[in-house]
Amino acid sequence: MNDGVPRPPSRRLAVVGGGWAGLSAAVTAVERGQQVTLFEMARQWGGRARSQPDSGLDNGQHIVIGAYRETLALMRRVGADPDMVLLRRPLALRWADGRGLELAPGPAAWAFALAVLRCDAWSPAERWRLLARCARWAAAGFRCVPDRSVDALCAGLPAAVRRLLIDPLCVAALNTPAREASAAIFLRVLKDGLLGGPGASDLLLPRRPLQALLPDPATRWLAARGASLRSGHRVMSIERAGTGWQVDGEAFDGVIVASPAGEAARLVQALSPGWSEAAAGLRFEPIVTVYVRAAGTRLPLPMVALPDDATAPAQYVFDHGRLGGPDGRLAFVISGAADWVARGLDRTADAVLTQGQRELARWGWPASTAEAEAVIAERRATFRSTPGLQRPPALIAPGLVAAGDYVAGPYPATLEGAVRAGRAAALTCASTMQNSAQPVDRMP
Repeated sequence: MNDGVPRPPSRRLAVVGGGWAGLSAAVTAVERGQQVTLFEMARQWGGRARSQPDSGLDNGQHIVIGAYRETLALMRRVGADPDMVLLRRPLALRWADGRGLELAPGPAAWAFALAVLRCDAWSPAERWRLLARCARWAAAGFRCVPDRSVDALCAGLPAAVRRLLIDPLCVAALNTPAREASAAIFLRVLKDGLLGGPGASDLLLPRRPLQALLPDPATRWLAARGASLRSGHRVMSIERAGTGWQVDGEAFDGVIVASPAGEAARLVQALSPGWSEAAAGLRFEPIVTVYVRAAGTRLPLPMVALPDDATAPAQYVFDHGRLGGPDGRLAFVISGAADWVARGLDRTADAVLTQGQRELARWGWPASTAEAEAVIAERRATFRSTPGLQRPPALIAPGLVAAGDYVAGPYPATLEGAVRAGRAAALTCASTMQNSAQPVDRMP
């Protein structure tokens, strides 16, 4: 209905990058009435969290936790029901022999304390030392000086506690070994998981391909609302044009750069050399997922922790048969995988098969017929969350904003970090576009 009240014209926004940050930014902008054009250099949406169309496998095993509230909310907004596509379970860190830690439903902090007291992998003294240290962290607001490592934060904790809980949790959450990982970011992960309310620490494991979690529902939602979706288009230039911007010669009122850090650094190098240098200077760590066919294997839980060392690469294994996938398909995940990538993916796969034989024999591991189905190495999976890390800010210039899990913020490189960055970028870009009453000319 036209009530006679003048309204500012709809504004044109370019989002460069169709990963989870870019999809989050595009959805938020469309909800605010903006005309969105979404560019993605690959033929498929989803960035580093996508499915592979040729194999049907995901581009690595991913998980969500209950504290990822922005991610879950975005999924619901675009029509993906988390209760259907994710299996929710209380956090469990158990070895294949059944020993370990498992939280009961309810408030996470109390459930964690009770799980620690019941943990049969630790002595009573080890349990109390861990709880005392956690109480100190909580009393400090889960904050510490920015230059402290997780190793320094956890100095004095029993080796058994480090091996079952701290080290695998750190490398899974930050993809950075504890000796090099930021204690400040690690504490933020603990805070959200333990103090985020009931269910915050729950594991939400995908039981559908990653495309069904967000990329496909979000692109359908965007297309139905008039957004222009351009996959297979690598943006080559972003330039200032009067009060607006040009993306490959096409005029826009604002631009959100949601591409990987290296690509973003290339695109804005002439516009903001300092920002570009900060983004290009980030160091990255790979994650390797080895998909294995092991007919007859059935793990006790959908996710099982594994002891890793110089000969055993994986920290976790996921049973896809318990997640709605084929029986006997296992996904071994190697975080902080730089050393194994350097050894070669064939050697890594062989080491995983040896590790499976050693750790999973009691669960039906077929010694002679288990084989690696695929080895997927995401070589720049996440930035290294090191102490004192200076990440580039989201705001590059008025109307030009970066979105990605690598921009300045409290979170490590996670799906939640990407989704939050995308939403924040859309809101920031809308508030900083120049000449808000008039969109730029439609022609360059």
